[in-house]
Amino acid sequence: MAEPTRLVVYVVHCVDTEGPLYESLDATFDRLESIFGIRLAATVHNLQKLQSREIPLGGKEDVVASAVRSELLHYNRDWSELNAMLKEIMSADYRKRFPDSRGRGWVFNWHCVDHVGYEHNPRRRAIGYHAIFDHYNTLLQQTGAAEWDEINWHFHPMSVYREAHRCATSYGNSPHLYEILCRRVIERKWFPCVNRAGFHAERPDSHWFLEQWIPFDLSNQAVEEDDTAEHADARAGRFGDWRRAPAHWCVYHPSHDDYQVPGACRRVIGRCLNVDTRFRNLTEAECDKAFRRAQAGEPTLLGVCSHDFRDIRLDVERVYALLTRSMKRHPDVEVVHSRATDAFRAVLGWDPTSHQPLLLGAEVQQHETGRRVLTVRTARGMVFGPQPFLAIEMRGGRFVHDNLDWTLEPGTWTYTFDADSVHPHDVRRLAVVANDTMGFQSLCQIDF
Repeated sequence: MAEPTRLVVYVVHCVDTEGPLYESLDATFDRLESIFGIRLAATVHNLQKLQSREIPLGGKEDVVASAVRSELLHYNRDWSELNAMLKEIMSADYRKRFPDSRGRGWVFNWHCVDHVGYEHNPRRRAIGYHAIFDHYNTLLQQTGAAEWDEINWHFHPMSVYREAHRCATSYGNSPHLYEILCRRVIERKWFPCVNRAGFHAERPDSHWFLEQWIPFDLSNQAVEEDDTAEHADARAGRFGDWRRAPAHWCVYHPSHDDYQVPGACRRVIGRCLNVDTRFRNLTEAECDKAFRRAQAGEPTLLGVCSHDFRDIRLDVERVYALLTRSMKRHPDVEVVHSRATDAFRAVLGWDPTSHQPLLLGAEVQQHETGRRVLTVRTARGMVFGPQPFLAIEMRGGRFVHDNLDWTLEPGTWTYTFDADSVHPHDVRRLAVVANDTMGFQSLCQIDF
C-alpha cells in the first residue's frame, strides 16, 4: 500500500455483486405500482410514454421517468451478458483509461452475496452457496484483476415468504447467514473484513452482528436533503435509513444503541453513495465536499456503490467525470483509486511499522471423559470484537456456528465438544478466524 498523504481522496468503488438479474415487463409495472401507486397496462408503448413524460401523473412525471430510464432497466440478464461486461472492465487496458493522481487505474471492490434458501426466484438470480463468490474469484485470477481488486462481504436478509426478489432487514429471520459464513471460512478459507449492507439497510441486530467480527463498514448513505419522499419503498427510513448519520465524508465509530450516531463501538463506518440511481446519489457538490475535506488536511474516503447486474461502465465514466472536475478545482488534492481495506487503514492513520498483524493458534485435546476441547489463543496482536468466529463442518454435511467460552487468560477461548454441543465423532473439520482492528486476519483450520 502506498504511503498515505494528508491531501488525498481515496476513491472506493463498491459493487454489490449479486449476479445476473432478469425483470419482465409485467414485473417492471408491478414495481412502478408498488413504488409510485401507478396502475397502467404493462406494454412497451406505455413504458416508452413514461420514459418521455407523455402520461400525466400529477406531478410525478419526472421522478417516474427517471426510475424507468433505459439505463436502469438494461439488466445483465444472464451470466453471458454479465461476463461480457466483466471481461472488459476487469482488463488493465480498461482500468488505465481512468488513472488516478498516481497513474494507477480503476479499482473495484466486489461485495459478493450468496442467494440461498429461497422458494421463489422470478428474477432468475444465481442460487447456491459460493455461486457468485466462486465466479468472481475465478475471473479475478484469470484476468489478473486480483492484483487490483478485492472481494468483500454483502448479505441479503431473508424475506418472510422466501422470495429472492424481495427486500428484508432482519438478521434474526435469516438462518442462512451463519451457514454462508461457515462455508466461506471452511470451504474457501475466506472471512469478511468489509461490509456493504444489503438493501442499504442496517438495524440493531445487524449492527451488533457486524460489531462482533467485521471492522469496516461502507454503508452510510446519509445525504443533507432526503430525496426519497416520492419513493414508497424507501420513504421514512423503510430501507437505507441513514437520516441521523453524518452527511459528510468522515468515517466514524457508531454508538451501541444507534449505528447512525457516532459513539464508542469498535467498527468504523464510511460513507458510500449511489451512482445515478433513484436517490442518494454522488453529485458534483458531494464530490467537492470530499475534496474540501481533504484540502483541510483530513485524508478522506469517498465511497460509491454500483450493482453488477447493471452496466458498471456508465458508473465509472460518471464518477470519473465528477472526480476530474473536482480535481481541477482542488489541484493540491490527490485522488487514489483504492481497495476498501487500504482506504480505511489510510484514513485511520495505520502505521505499518508499529502494527503487529493478528496471529491465532488453535489445538484440540482429548479429555478422559470423551470430551474434546478446542483451545484458541492469540499469539500476536489483538482480536477485533469479543471472540473469534467458530465454524464447524459436521460429517452429515451440516455447517454450524457456535460461541466460544471465555477463559481467565486474556486472548484465550475454549470450546467443548460433547453431548451438549456437538459430538466429537460428528465433526469433520472446524476453523476459527478473526480480524484485528485494521482488517488483518488469522485463520486456523483443524481436521478431525
